[in-house]
Amino acid sequence: MKFNLGEWRMRPGVKSYNCEQIRQVSLSEDGRQVYIFAVPYRKDERSMDGPVQELLITAPQKDMLRLRSVHFKGDRRKLPSFELNDQCLPMEFHEDGNDVEISSGALKLMIQKKDPCLFTWYYNGEKLTNIGSRYGSSMLSFIDTPDGPFMRCQLQVDVGEKIYGLGERFTSFVRNGQVIDIWNEDGGTSSEISYKNIPFYMSSRNYGVLVNDSGPVSFEVCSEAVTKVQFSVPGQRLDFILIGAPDRKGVLERYTSLSSRPALPPAWSFGLWLTSSFTTSYDEKTVMSFVDGMAERDIPLRVFHFDCFWMRENEWCGFEWDKEMFPDVEGMLKRMHDKGLKVCVWINPYLGQKSPVFDEAAEKGYLLKKPNGDIWQWDLWQAGLAVVDFTNLDAVKWYQDKLRALMAQGVDCFKTDFGERIPTDVAYFDGSDPERMHNYYTYLYNKAVFEVIEEVKGHGEAVLFARSATVGGQKYPVHWGGDCNSTYVSMAESLRGGLGLCLSGFGFWSHDIGGFEGTATADLYKRWLAFGLLSTHSRLHGSTSYRVPWLFGQEAVDVCRYFSKLKNTLMPYLYSQASYTSRTGVPMMRAMMLEFDDLGCEDLDRQYMLGDAILVAPVMREDGKVDYYLPKGKWTHLLSGETIDGIGWRRDRYDFFSLPVYVRENTVLPVGNVDSRPDYDYTRGITVRLYSISDGAAATRQVADMSGAPALTFTASRVGNVITVSCNRECDYNLEQYGTECEIRKI
Repeated sequence: MKFNLGEWRMRPGVKSYNCEQIRQVSLSEDGRQVYIFAVPYRKDERSMDGPVQELLITAPQKDMLRLRSVHFKGDRRKLPSFELNDQCLPMEFHEDGNDVEISSGALKLMIQKKDPCLFTWYYNGEKLTNIGSRYGSSMLSFIDTPDGPFMRCQLQVDVGEKIYGLGERFTSFVRNGQVIDIWNEDGGTSSEISYKNIPFYMSSRNYGVLVNDSGPVSFEVCSEAVTKVQFSVPGQRLDFILIGAPDRKGVLERYTSLSSRPALPPAWSFGLWLTSSFTTSYDEKTVMSFVDGMAERDIPLRVFHFDCFWMRENEWCGFEWDKEMFPDVEGMLKRMHDKGLKVCVWINPYLGQKSPVFDEAAEKGYLLKKPNGDIWQWDLWQAGLAVVDFTNLDAVKWYQDKLRALMAQGVDCFKTDFGERIPTDVAYFDGSDPERMHNYYTYLYNKAVFEVIEEVKGHGEAVLFARSATVGGQKYPVHWGGDCNSTYVSMAESLRGGLGLCLSGFGFWSHDIGGFEGTATADLYKRWLAFGLLSTHSRLHGSTSYRVPWLFGQEAVDVCRYFSKLKNTLMPYLYSQASYTSRTGVPMMRAMMLEFDDLGCEDLDRQYMLGDAILVAPVMREDGKVDYYLPKGKWTHLLSGETIDGIGWRRDRYDFFSLPVYVRENTVLPVGNVDSRPDYDYTRGITVRLYSISDGAAATRQVADMSGAPALTFTASRVGNVITVSCNRECDYNLEQYGTECEIRKI
């Protein structure tokens, strides 16, 4: 939202009342709240006119400070609130004349009360950002506009500072210069709108900011004011939390400690998923031909997904199988289970009027209503579509009961599609503000589905394939990137979106291998296979055509088999990384800037780290060429074993069975001996690979079991030309080394 015309003037009809002078500061008796009374003028004379702002500063957790600013506090609308772990800790407080210091751990807020009013945050004594300037107004503002009141804040961006995050965005990876509205929409992957809008950003200067508002937060990221991140919200209240940390991964650890950590997906979910595709014609015979075709070609398949047409047309989401297409549902699902598969089915939070359960939900009051009491409906997506009201706990139980019935038939998990097209001209059962429920709705939807899977299948067995999200949605993985096109350009934009989401608190991410819209060329399909099977979760899915590899040629079959088996053998490493993500909130797929404090990594959006040790740069050109960047150190190609030195850019050409996939130096990499499935005993028969262990270094790697608990710990240390390897318990394993020629001693 833009309010200014350049630096000096406001837009017509807009008046800004800035925090110019602080007149009162007080600390609560328990030391947990600082109250501030601020006025919009610099003169010392008394005034009876407003508007003024009342500020409240608290510490949700160590190294965090929360600032709430209120103009009118009489607004009693029910606003949905993010589920935050806000502990409201005691703070250190000191006031000396014109200066105030407020501290939480190593994070300090210095406030200058007047001449001019300044708010400056420091971490371990190093400045992070500030509000205000000695040469201008403090931009913590109440703004009166023809469209109603807004609250605004501007935080300074320093020279060379870069801003990341704000959800899964398909625009430029670095957010500087962008205008971003936090408003979930169904718009594909090639525009500025997004399925997953998260009002949290992180800075290259090792801090993060969460705007604690579930509604339509508007960000001007170095756009309206080119040296500031501006965020504004409609209404009378502004609430944001600034998080400091010693490094970028620490920012995400603290943020997810506040907003929740991702659940650990079951090990089987990391295998290859195959779907029926969207509008293709399929029945049990077709589906089983896909399943058997994968087995006949020795391609390890772990999950089969039934997309929308498992139900009759125009009855979505009615929870009933199309019996003409699938006359023996229980038998079919049992036959799939007997083949070692898990089963996923597509759902959404809407009910078409023709749905067999529409009348039941309408009669019981489980659907969103207009303010006049009529059920809200439209004809987009499904004829007479209505929306389930998840603020009604009876409606939640009713919806979950429908899912319980499907799981009793043999369904293991659900693809929770949609959740973005949520109307605002409605009245919620619990009285929530519909505008601020628009984004938050997806949290209630995915929570209801995830929790019923966990209840039925047991702890550690729940997983979704979700499209929409808001703050806290990371608790319910996995999320996929939505409706991408079958082009190299869309492959790149999908990766940009995923990296942005993973810098917004989300740990696990997937995408439609080969693209959703259209049909990929054979070369693109094969390149996307390598990318998809080196992502945390891997799914073959499309719109109007099937995605089984033999439709793209024999080489596509071979490529699919090769990378599927490769991923399965990497599971001792991958699942340990997944467990780490679940414990810490550090994403499994990491932008390079998150793992390396290297100026060359700050803009990289066509490569990533898969965990802490493996660099992946997907090939996104028809001619097989790829440009990629290797940070300083020794890097060994995972597939060829060739070791090269960073630092800098490289351009190489790869065939379809390879890509830049490098292991960094001083890595202990456990590799499994099972390539037929992702879920097996990772502690037996593994090979421990040692990559470029440097003299004097000690490298450690934990191997988790299938519950995610640490089971083995390997340590490799090098002194001179001798590498000593130990394990925390007796274990039968093989040893290999790359990048060095040392004597290895196993103890």
